[in-house]
Amino acid sequence: MTDVLIEAGRLTEAGQPFVLATVVSVRRPASAKRGDRALIRSDGKLVGWVGGACSEPAVIREALRALEDGEPRLLRICPPGGSAGGDDVVVAESACASEGTVEVLIEPQLPVPLVAVVGDSPAAQALRELVPGIGWRVTSDLEAGADAVVLATMGRGDEEGLEAALASPAGYIGLVASARRASVVLDRLRERGIGEDALARVRSPAGLDLGPLPQREIAVAVLAELVAWRHARTASPTELLEAVDPVCGMTVAVGPDTPTAEHEGATYWFCCPGCGSRFERDPAAFLANA
Repeated sequence: MTDVLIEAGRLTEAGQPFVLATVVSVRRPASAKRGDRALIRSDGKLVGWVGGACSEPAVIREALRALEDGEPRLLRICPPGGSAGGDDVVVAESACASEGTVEVLIEPQLPVPLVAVVGDSPAAQALRELVPGIGWRVTSDLEAGADAVVLATMGRGDEEGLEAALASPAGYIGLVASARRASVVLDRLRERGIGEDALARVRSPAGLDLGPLPQREIAVAVLAELVAWRHARTASPTELLEAVDPVCGMTVAVGPDTPTAEHEGATYWFCCPGCGSRFERDPAAFLANA
């Protein structure tokens, strides 16, 4: 449990996503007990304990799925035919499982956005005050790897700030300026060799169009647009690869630590080394029933 909490704190501080998996119900025999907990990183690495080799692959698979859609779920790990499941339960059946059943709560922990607000204008100052109020992180540092960048420099270093922002992986880049001023800034960036695809990332005037506004209300309009942007973003583009263990029938997430075996030019993945060893002793027996 200590290792799980330490790793959770480290990943939270670093702004990295992870999943908490907690055993909430056990029907014996099973190697896990209620309250056992593990943390699963986005690369599929597991820290902690939620059961043995027949539980971990299912937990890792559902954890990675949860990171994709951001939704928690209840996972039930049981022998074939051991559960009818339900609308709110994900069932993982495995022939190599014991006769027991384990239920695990899968909770994705997604980092809150980091917003870089650049400038000393009243709009910038107000936005830096507002962002923490909705639970997001804020910085003035363009080098901090922010998810979103807002420049409210009001003509002081607009081109340099935008050029630096466009060199970052930020998903949102907003320039607080009039349409005319923004056009001038973008033309100057074109003269610097910035391409049209990059310039298309710039939103200006930044913020929802609420008409002429005083500076501090501009900050509210920008924050509203940031919230809309966050909820419109698609899921992580990382593709989740899965395979069916030909021995026990469990669906497993394919990763660098997933046990594998080669047979007649094809690769097969397994929930645990035990299934891999059984397959290697007699591949034909398992492929015939796959």
